[in-house]
Amino acid sequence: MGLTKRGCKISWSGKSGPEVVMPKKFKLAFSFLCENPQRQTGLTTFFREYLAHSLNHFDDLEWLVFAGPNQQIGLEHPRLRYLRDYPANDRRPARLLADHFLVGPAARRLGAAGLLTIGFVPVRAPLPVFMGVNVLPQVDKNDCPGFLRRWYRSRNITRGMRRASLVIANSAFTAARLREAYPAYAGKLMTSHEGTLPEFTPQREPGETEALETALQVRPGYLLWVSNFYHYKQVPLFLEAYADLPAEIRARMPVIMVGRNWEGTAVVNELIKSRNLESHVQVLGWVDARWLAPLYRHALAYVLSSREETFGRTIAEALSCGTPCVLNDIPIAHEISGGHALIIDFKNRSLVTATLRRLLEEPALTAQIRLQGLEQAKKFSFERMAVERVGAVRAWLGQNTG
Repeated sequence: MGLTKRGCKISWSGKSGPEVVMPKKFKLAFSFLCENPQRQTGLTTFFREYLAHSLNHFDDLEWLVFAGPNQQIGLEHPRLRYLRDYPANDRRPARLLADHFLVGPAARRLGAAGLLTIGFVPVRAPLPVFMGVNVLPQVDKNDCPGFLRRWYRSRNITRGMRRASLVIANSAFTAARLREAYPAYAGKLMTSHEGTLPEFTPQREPGETEALETALQVRPGYLLWVSNFYHYKQVPLFLEAYADLPAEIRARMPVIMVGRNWEGTAVVNELIKSRNLESHVQVLGWVDARWLAPLYRHALAYVLSSREETFGRTIAEALSCGTPCVLNDIPIAHEISGGHALIIDFKNRSLVTATLRRLLEEPALTAQIRLQGLEQAKKFSFERMAVERVGAVRAWLGQNTG
């Protein structure tokens, strides 16, 4: 990865990282308020790993983290200070007020050289803001219900592209979409993939198979779904095609679904009932994070029928665990899997059914995809992500405020 800004170039070089000369002490601020402590998502892991690896790599870095009183990131460090007198996203109006009018001035007052955010630039921002983009605005009302919410997200990206000092996209696909929509600000864009946690490996722990069966009533050899049931995930396309398989095939290849959605779960449950899939589809809801890697490792394949993703961390997790992937034919499926997956059009129901059947009937194919996927997975590292992003911020500040 390389980034050029006004003659300043950053290159990944392993542990040494981007070579940028900065002051002896270097303080950045990060707002974590956008996460709802009652409905945690992948952002929690993202924030924690971002902070942990950057602190490990940059000895002179200090973080100010704006977090709600009930938000738990699971990280303590001498150079990490939490500022908890701010509301998180379980109090949305108050959180929006804090993020847009209070966080920026407080960060500046406490000596931060810059503020990192996800998806917005505060209205009051008396310091450089470096905006990460993990989610693109949704135009489909089913994906983001409520006109005001869709308007707010779209406006934030537009405003952020104009006002941010640097915009960090989590994939080449995301960057391309932003570049197309905002060509005047393309020079602000950089791409930095997210990573996976170290526990996502193909090696099973001793007793793992038995523990999985005891805790979750799950036996090896299933199709795995790990994602929410949002409309754009297109769960019905997967389940309808699966229902077309002969019952004896479904019995040998059940479906385990990890995830939910506060609106979409009822739709999934109704489909399971209407297609008589109760004996072959098990909806676990969200499970403790310690079971995710074992679930991947024991799956016959991972399935994702989503219409759009900006990174698709579950794809990277599946690849890291040696789990073959069956993915909808969208740009991010190709980018993250490197093409080492069964990538098909999930709107072609008969093709999906036939592809699922191949997973049982062609073990040589799945073995080949597994090995290729493991190689591809080596490209995704939270350490690399943290060093790339903080290195880019340091370079920008060194070039523009030094």
